[in-house]
Order: sequence, then C-alpha cells, then structure tokens
Amino acid sequence: MLDLAPKKEELERIEIASRDEIQALQVRRLRWSLNHAYENVEHYRKTFDAAGVHPDDFHALEDLAKFPFTVKQDLRDHYPFGMFAVPREKVVRVHASSGTTGKPTVVGYTQNDIDTWSRLMARSIRASGGRRGMAVHVSYGYGLFTGGLGAHYGAEALGCTVIPVSGGMTERQVQLITDFKPDIIMVTPSYMLSVLDEFRAQQMDPRGSSLKVGIFGAEPWTNSMRAEIEEAFDMHAVDIYGLSEVMGPGVANECVETKDGLHVWEDHFYPEIIDPVTGEVLPDGEVGELVFTSLTKEAFPVIRYRTRDLTRLLPGTARSMRRMEKVTGRSDDMIILRGVNVFPSQIEEQLLRCDGLAPHYQIELSRPDRLDEMKVYVEARPGHTEAAARMAQAKLLAHHVKSVVGVTIRVDVADPGSVERSAGKAKRIVDLRPKD
Repeated sequence: MLDLAPKKEELERIEIASRDEIQALQVRRLRWSLNHAYENVEHYRKTFDAAGVHPDDFHALEDLAKFPFTVKQDLRDHYPFGMFAVPREKVVRVHASSGTTGKPTVVGYTQNDIDTWSRLMARSIRASGGRRGMAVHVSYGYGLFTGGLGAHYGAEALGCTVIPVSGGMTERQVQLITDFKPDIIMVTPSYMLSVLDEFRAQQMDPRGSSLKVGIFGAEPWTNSMRAEIEEAFDMHAVDIYGLSEVMGPGVANECVETKDGLHVWEDHFYPEIIDPVTGEVLPDGEVGELVFTSLTKEAFPVIRYRTRDLTRLLPGTARSMRRMEKVTGRSDDMIILRGVNVFPSQIEEQLLRCDGLAPHYQIELSRPDRLDEMKVYVEARPGHTEAAARMAQAKLLAHHVKSVVGVTIRVDVADPGSVERSAGKAKRIVDLRPKD
C-alpha cells in the first residue's frame, strides 16, 4: 500500500494545535452554542430551566456536565422543525433519518453549516489519504440520508473528482470502478464486502483495481474486517464517524498514517463519555456511551446528545485532538443472552477467524421455550460448500464464540450469497422473541 500520510504543511493549524489552545477554543464556542440553543429552541430553554441551569453557569469544560442530555426521542417529539434554532427560511437543506423505529429525526443546515460540514469532510478525506485531483467513488446513499451528499460536498471541497454512484447495483459499481479508475471509495464496510464478492464473481482480481483508499462508516466494523478488505484490495481501509443528529459523516476520522482510532474534530464537536446507566461522566480511557455537543452549528445545535455508541476517548496521536476508539457497538444494540452481554461486532470478530466462512452474517434471536437462543446465519466460502466442510466450520465458529464471548450459539452455514445484503447499513439482528 502507498504511503499517503499528509505532510505537516498540508494540515490546518488547529489539527496540530496545543491542547490548551483547543480547550480555550472549546470554552468560547461552547458558551456561544449553549446561549444559541437556549435563546432560540424552546425545548432547550425548558429543559435547562427544569434542571436549574443557565448558559451563564458555564465557565469551564467540566461545567457542561450540569446541563441535561438530549436523546433521539426529543427530536421525534418536536418533528419536523421544532428543534431548529433559526427560521425555516434560513435553512438551506434538510436531512432526516429513515424513521424505521418511529418518526424520522429531521435536521437542518444553514449555508454556514453546509460550508463547515464540507470543510470537515474535506479534512476527513485528507486524513484518510485523499488529495486534490484524486477521483472519489461515492457509494453512500444520496437523498435524506446524510452519507452521500456529505461525502460528495467534502470531496469537491478538497478538489477531488466526484463519481456520485450512490448505493446498490453492485455489478455496475464494479464496472465503474474498473472503467473510471477511482482512487478512493466511500461506502459502508458491509457493502464493500458485497463489492468484493462481485469482483470475485466476475473473476477479477480486486488487488488490480485502482482503489488506494476506502473510507468506511455508518456502522460498526472490526479491525479483522479492516484486515480482510485491505488484503483483498491492497488498499488502506480507514474509519469515518458521524451521525445526522450531530452533522453527518465527518465528526471524527482515522488518520491513514496510524489507523489507531478516530480523531474527533474537537474544534466543532465536544465529546464526552458517560456511564450509559447512570449518566455519570467517565474519565478518558474508560468505555462508555459517546455524547456530543455541537460548538458551531447554527440551524440545529445539539447539547449533550446521547449517541448510544459505545467507545472510549484516548489522547491524540497523529493529530492533537483526542481519538475515539472504533465503535464496538451500541448500547441499544446490545444483546443480553442468558445474562451475558453480547454485541454483533463480537460475533463478527470470531466469524472472521474461520477461513471457510464468508464475512456476511445475520443473528436471529428466539425463545422457543423459556430460554433465549441465538442462531447465527453465515455463508460458506466457495470451495467449502460440501456438507462436511460446512459442519466443521459451524462447529469452529460456535467454539470460538463460546470460548471468547461466553455464550452458546447455533450456526447455520448457507450457500454463498444466501445472507441478505444491504446497500446501506447491514441489518445484523432479527429478534423473534415475544415482546411481553
């Protein structure tokens, strides 16, 4: 793989500023953001008043813990525009979540917000190894989902050539990668595995493609999956983080030269880690739920937004800003199986240890009697489809999960291509257990 680390002179000064400079900037911007939310969003005014706290009570970073959390339900309760801090006429773009578990969460952007987002996405692509003039194949979905347009505007801001493919049509994705020869692909990691399958189905060597960097986000993925993708394509696989409520992709990004966690762009977002049960702020280095407060957003400020993503904060390395470890899962995606906490990423990690199994999977939870059961649907790799090979691989995966995770699972090894594919976020869990 090529050395794509940016030179020091290519970085923005704030990326390598001292911690004192970064924290002083955060204090100034947090004071503005708290006042902006309080003065312009009725929800924040009511919740601050109910908690007995006012923006004037904020003097230092540790004072932020006095302010109440914001959760996704708050956004749904004020659907569609009740959380906007500017008149709707000043909003130049609206994005929204899919709304599969309730009303969609709607977010708005002023022109300044769009410009900030574009700059931060450009910063993220550069941190990943992107450079002016490179071609970027965008396979994130376009539309209300923030991924496609966020990647698109950021790549243009960096001076790249954008190929706006969007998701789906996997055969066509491979054709365009082959014909247009992009340097970078931006896509969910699970869909990149589908692209890899298509390369192999067409008997094409993915290592011969033009791709130098893959920027993967929108769902948790493991370092084992990183290794699989990097080996298959001979390219760098870099993690990007974001969520629509906070901005979209580009809230944090790995640096290609270290790949040791995602540097949070702390000049625009203030991160905290809390105990997901008590809400207590945890010190850096401890695992908990990630919380974000926006520092510069105009149309849609968020104050102490609970992301439900589980990670920890670590000191900066390639940049001065703190890193967040790769997200290991979500507090609301955690499976409790007979008293053991299990995350899909733990199953994925053990699956990738089994040479005869493809990296596609789905977890089914059921309760046939009084006890919960977990079945993992996986696929045999080509060349391992015989009954004996499938049985051996099923036993191997079950053994790994039992030994490392501590739960007993059933494994169903299906034909190649049998597990449901998604051009967006993969659906990992099907819960068939009674709800009462």
